[in-house]
Amino acid sequence: MPLTALVLSCTLKKSPAESSATLIGHEFLDALGDHDVTGEVVRVVDHDVKFGVTTDEGDGDAWPEIREKMLHADIFAIATPIWLGQPASVAKMVLERLDAELSETDDAGRMSTYNKVAAVAVVGNEDGAHHVTAEVLQALNDVGFSIAANGSTYWVGEAMHTTDYQDLDPKPEKTTSTTKTAAANTAHLARLLASDAYPPA
Repeated sequence: MPLTALVLSCTLKKSPAESSATLIGHEFLDALGDHDVTGEVVRVVDHDVKFGVTTDEGDGDAWPEIREKMLHADIFAIATPIWLGQPASVAKMVLERLDAELSETDDAGRMSTYNKVAAVAVVGNEDGAHHVTAEVLQALNDVGFSIAANGSTYWVGEAMHTTDYQDLDPKPEKTTSTTKTAAANTAHLARLLASDAYPPA
């Protein structure tokens, strides 16, 4: 069964600047491709997404268009850098916009994000990947997404150094294998939910 995915790159850098978060987002999408999943990576800062906690903040807000892509995807992933040990502000803005999904329910009381599987990819130049992953996955689960076993991947460089993930060639084997595992498990769970949805509450 073919599946679709939307990966949001929450880099602070607008295109065409190179971005490690965008790179690992593409690598996760490529790994999903090994499991008959197609999709796209959207760099959030290239769009005029407004701050807020509704599905549409008006005044040219670009979130409704991104949200439609999310609602049509089976898999939703956030790729974020680490800044000061925290998810990027863009990632936090996306999570705030997803707060609106708490009240977007069907006739059976299920959120519109039910039966969708979320994953997280994190990059940074110091420790904090586990903390960032925990924050983002918890928020995604709170708004209705399911999380597969090992549903995240990350890379962090040595503290106080300036090497970015995008500078590494070849990529670390451990990160590559973790990305493949996260993609395989995420696609597997998404396929199960696509064929057997959650029951009404």
